[in-house]
Amino acid sequence: MRVLFLGNSHTFFHDMPELFARFAEKTTGEKPDVTMLAYSGRSLDWHRREYFSLRFNLMHGGYDYCIIQQAAHPYPPIESTLSVGADIIDLCHRCGVKPVVYMTWAEKRFPENQQKMIDTCEKLASDNHALLAPIGRVWQRVQQKYPDIDLYHRDGEHAGPYGDFLIASVFCKLLCGEVSDSVSGIGQDFSIPATIDMDRPLVLEDKSKLTVSLDKDKTDRILREVKE
Repeated sequence: MRVLFLGNSHTFFHDMPELFARFAEKTTGEKPDVTMLAYSGRSLDWHRREYFSLRFNLMHGGYDYCIIQQAAHPYPPIESTLSVGADIIDLCHRCGVKPVVYMTWAEKRFPENQQKMIDTCEKLASDNHALLAPIGRVWQRVQQKYPDIDLYHRDGEHAGPYGDFLIASVFCKLLCGEVSDSVSGIGQDFSIPATIDMDRPLVLEDKSKLTVSLDKDKTDRILREVKE
């Protein structure tokens, strides 16, 4: 399986695509190849305007799936998201790549914004024959049922390690058909080795330092919601 992740920091935080690949390997026995076109603060409109980069990847990358993530905070206007998203999904279809709409989550301080994100992503996927990764719905449910599980990074917008555990689990269930219980407790946190300054990139030579042990009770509860 080859998967292209298209988005911004809500895709690349804590190396989420690699975490998904690890979960898929534990679930199916085979590790997918993952690639990102993800840049801080970028919307789908920006990716559409960077047409030749996206075109090249879809035409020549041999991808099975393209994960499509709209900017989240603030969430762009609904009509713009539907229009631009439809264009990118159409390009995926034309290139024989299955499009997947990545439903993101509301800011911690503005939970009321979640429903707009849910409705928009559901319509985008339904109207354009795309798969839907209902991450925002699962995120909302976990926050309501288990307030002791903090899914957010310290900024209250990005996913923390538990949030990315949720995201990777949803993608694994969607693309692999299931997610193994053996992933419980596994996390990644790229802020452990050093404080991340987005303006000053830090290259880590030892990837093993990214792996963290998460509370198994909390991840078990997240997995139950993912599998529901």
